[in-house]
Amino acid sequence: MSFSCNHSLDGSFPPSPAEDRGSKRLSWGSLLQRLTELKGINQRVTADQCCGSETGSLADMSLSEWDSTFFCDPLEETLATEVVATITQSLNNASHILGCSRLILPDSLLHSISQELLHLAVCEPCGLRGALIDLCVDRGDQASLCTVDQIAVDATLVPTFHVTLVLRLESSGLWPKVQRLFKGNRSPQTSATYLGHQNTLKLSTSFRAIKRKLYSSGELLIEECS
Repeated sequence: MSFSCNHSLDGSFPPSPAEDRGSKRLSWGSLLQRLTELKGINQRVTADQCCGSETGSLADMSLSEWDSTFFCDPLEETLATEVVATITQSLNNASHILGCSRLILPDSLLHSISQELLHLAVCEPCGLRGALIDLCVDRGDQASLCTVDQIAVDATLVPTFHVTLVLRLESSGLWPKVQRLFKGNRSPQTSATYLGHQNTLKLSTSFRAIKRKLYSSGELLIEECS
């Protein structure tokens, strides 16, 4: 009877199939452990970014920068759309308060308000449902701040945070120039057109959001949004 035995060049025996499978199991186990550790680190970083805003500070930010930093529940997005619809209706009904016959609301402003509300609610225990919103317009004159409405997102809940939205009238850009153009050309043919534009106001796309938690004292967040 004859048998053969394979040797490596250095005289050692190659690993057995059982040992080879064991080493593979060990490497896969190490890989899974590493992935778990990385996932935990990522979750902690995300939580810090989400809830680590400095209180009592004034932050200049573009809302598009927040789109990739927090995850929004689809139900929250639907609720935000409904809240913005309520805000739109309140503003349209406030023309007599603002002293105009018509108020123009840019679509980009409404989108920014929706994104800002989602951002402010992301760390709240009840989400956006716990918001109490004061809707104000800064007219830029002596009677500067005009309160338009107060909106409880869910009237069945005790509010957990208060948000003041301070919207501004358009003071630069094309719209004021159009109004001055009609004002300077007061011919009989343009009088009726001028009167219509004179009583029309347009909101700026920039606004201020002020958040205050109602279940803790001394926490105030002010953000300038555009």
